[in-house]
Amino acid sequence: MSIEFVLTTLVIVATPGTGVLFTLAAGLARGVRASVIAAFGCTLGIVPHMIAAVTGLAAVLHTSAVAFQTLKYLGVAYLLYMAWSTFRDNGALGVPETGAGPAPSARKVIGSAILLNVLNPKLTIFFFAFLPQFVPTGAPNALARMLELSGLFMLATFVVFAVYGAAAAAVRSHILARPVVVTWMRRVFGASFVALAGRLAVQNQ
Repeated sequence: MSIEFVLTTLVIVATPGTGVLFTLAAGLARGVRASVIAAFGCTLGIVPHMIAAVTGLAAVLHTSAVAFQTLKYLGVAYLLYMAWSTFRDNGALGVPETGAGPAPSARKVIGSAILLNVLNPKLTIFFFAFLPQFVPTGAPNALARMLELSGLFMLATFVVFAVYGAAAAAVRSHILARPVVVTWMRRVFGASFVALAGRLAVQNQ
């Protein structure tokens, strides 16, 4: 296994983005279990991008402005929806004022996490540009090698995101004990989703 690939993967995965934000919010909202479920959902959301890169579908996305823009704006719309749900405190990441109340189902959290990653065209193009750098040109086992590296990337994503979520869950009780802090945390997460939507909206191929 290339040490360069491992180090690059860790840097990319640990850099805060939509998935990290989602997992942090889940940990703060519902604790360690919810953060692990969110991390698992974000990891599953990588699978379609991995398949697209391995099968060459990413090339279509890269060359077709219509396909890229369509997927991009679907992603923007979903991020804005996540922001709206967070502000209203009725989505998968609703933070209860007192720590009570029914928790969202694991299926709902996983579904939200998968959609966040699936509706990000940059992730497909990233895989398309990233993986081939670590697979020798003309290698007879190129497909197996790309699947192996993709699996490592997904494992790193799950572990790092779970650590982020567990860290957030560790301070959860202190935050829930302060309603003012809860309110501001909800606003911060909502505003962060809006900011991520804006950043995605201005991105080009």
